[in-house]
Amino acid sequence: MDDQVTPNSENRRPARGTAGYAESADALAVQYEEVTFEAVHSAVLHLVPAEPGRILDVGAGTGRDAAALAARGHHVVAVEPTAELREHGQRIHPDSTIDWVDDTLPDLVLSQGRFDAVFATAVWMHLDAEERRRAMARIAALVIPGGLFFVSLRHGPVPEGRHMFDVSASETAELGNAHGLRTAHLGERADLHGRPGVRWSCLVLRSTGTEK
Repeated sequence: MDDQVTPNSENRRPARGTAGYAESADALAVQYEEVTFEAVHSAVLHLVPAEPGRILDVGAGTGRDAAALAARGHHVVAVEPTAELREHGQRIHPDSTIDWVDDTLPDLVLSQGRFDAVFATAVWMHLDAEERRRAMARIAALVIPGGLFFVSLRHGPVPEGRHMFDVSASETAELGNAHGLRTAHLGERADLHGRPGVRWSCLVLRSTGTEK
C-alpha cells in the first residue's frame, strides 16, 4: 500500500461537506465497513469495468470501495479530505494498493490524469447547487470518453451537524447530460443500515467525451 498521502491543496479551507465527519470518524469507520462494496453497488456491478483500469474514488472514507476495486485489479486513487477517515482506511486496508489523496470536490486539483471510472458514494448531496455544477464539469473532464461516473445519493433525514442537501436523481442526471454524461443506470435502494426514512438513488453516467 502507498502510505503517502498527496496533499493537493495544502492551504485549502475545510470543505463544508465534511462537517461532522472528523468527530465521528471512529464510529463511521465501523459503520462503513459493516457493509460490502458488492452490497452497496449490487444494482450496478455489471457496469464496473471488468478489465483493470484507472478508477477515482471521491470521498473514499475508509477505503472500503477503493480496496474492493483494487482487489479487482484496478489502479485506484482515493480522494478523502478528512484525515481521520484516511488514517482508518490505511489501518483497515493495509495491503491494498491505494493512492490516497487529500483533496475534495468541487474542484479536485488532481495531477493523475483521466480515469476509466469515477465513484462518488454518499458524497454528491454534500454539495450546494453551484458546487454541483462545478463538480460535474470537473468530473466530466476527468473521465475518459466512454468512462463511467457512479453516483449514490442519500435521501431522508439529515444527521445532526452535517452539511447536506436534498438532491434528486433527475437533477443529477440532467446536470450530467449538460456535460456529456448520459444516463446508463438510474435506480433506488433501501438503506443498508436500516435507518428510518433513509433511501438511496443509484446513478451511473457514461461519458460521450463532449458537452452539449
